[in-house]
Amino acid sequence: MGKRFTIMVVPDRSSRVRRFRISRASLWSLGLLVFATLAGVTFGAIHYFKAIEKLAENTKLRRQNVELRTELLQVHEKVSSVQSVLDRIQRFDSKLRTITQLHDPKRHLAVGPFDASQPDVERSDAVIDPVVLAIGEQPHLAIGLLGERLEEIITEAERREGSIRQLEVVLRGQKVRLASTPSIWPARGWVTSGFGSRTDPYTGKSTMHRGIDIANQPGIPVVAPARGVVTFAGTSGGFGKVIVIDHGYGLRTRYGHLSEMSIRVGERIDRGDLVGKIGNTGRSTGPHLHYEVEVNGVCENPMNYILED
Repeated sequence: MGKRFTIMVVPDRSSRVRRFRISRASLWSLGLLVFATLAGVTFGAIHYFKAIEKLAENTKLRRQNVELRTELLQVHEKVSSVQSVLDRIQRFDSKLRTITQLHDPKRHLAVGPFDASQPDVERSDAVIDPVVLAIGEQPHLAIGLLGERLEEIITEAERREGSIRQLEVVLRGQKVRLASTPSIWPARGWVTSGFGSRTDPYTGKSTMHRGIDIANQPGIPVVAPARGVVTFAGTSGGFGKVIVIDHGYGLRTRYGHLSEMSIRVGERIDRGDLVGKIGNTGRSTGPHLHYEVEVNGVCENPMNYILED
């Protein structure tokens, strides 16, 4: 028989002494159980505190990720703003090249880096920007994409700078021509019909609209967009009261549907001088100014010449 141990419990008072006999094997089992329990509690406590520490670390990382995404979105907005400025510069550059005929193939003046085959296209908000998508899902990938876009913008800015410098040299020698080039709005209002093919409001048929229509209240001033000489001031068929100004260099402008004419044939005018007022004369569906720009006898889109926003 294995050894046994006797455990005596002696009460404080005269109660009977209690004896408990336990074998060595049971004692060992009890000891192992206590050890295992203490080990389990210790391991559990360590695991718990590590979990608390990891939770705190994850919370910190999530907060940092939110801050990173916010900063990336702010950087992206600034990059997009710079891109918008460059786009406006390109449009301005293109218009300057149009009015100075720098990209006219007949004049062989197509100095770089103008590329008429790549018209400026407005960015559509409907297209999901890959940078914005990456910011939401993979911020570190977004950093790389923003870096690439910044490199593209820097290259583009350098190219535009070279283009503007070329224009500066050309424009210095064309002050007289520029003063005679229609480059401002002839009247304030809303462009209700653009240049090009449209449906005739009277016949319903497709016709060529050789200018732009600027609608506003009758009596709104109409000004000369450049210096020139008045070659016609009178009534002309469906255009009602019409003024034609010859600016030289093959450039002429026409103003139709006027209510009043403030200048006479042969009169010399400067940019900004009053020539008439918006009206509803002739074949018109409402008060507006019909404005045309003619280059060497061919009507061109007046919007290509207006440098103002």
